[in-house]
Amino acid sequence: MVSIQYVTSVAKLVSEDKKPLIAILRCLKGKTKMAFKDEEQAKAYWAENISLLFKLLAVWFIVSFGFGILLVDVLNEVRFFGFKLGFWFAQQGAIYTFVALIFVYVFKMNTLDKKYGVDE
Repeated sequence: MVSIQYVTSVAKLVSEDKKPLIAILRCLKGKTKMAFKDEEQAKAYWAENISLLFKLLAVWFIVSFGFGILLVDVLNEVRFFGFKLGFWFAQQGAIYTFVALIFVYVFKMNTLDKKYGVDE
């Protein structure tokens, strides 16, 4: 989770700035600081965060594009709850996978936040 200090500082910048979009972009560029002890800790945290994000996006891409589009003919040979598996992945499987990945991301980020001492 994002630290409460970071959210508070972002909200303060946005509310005080006459151009809130500029303030948000400033925050995204790293002009505001989270509660890290040093720069190395912040870099390690963000490296793990981005690594996790890319892994989860890869899973979602494989399920939605790979199973739902590229491998649909092969998967349609298998029945799942009465539906062709390729059709099911295209219609339901990608959505269920996305929701599951949200929960995985929340759990992993809470663990990562505790590891680096930026949890709430």
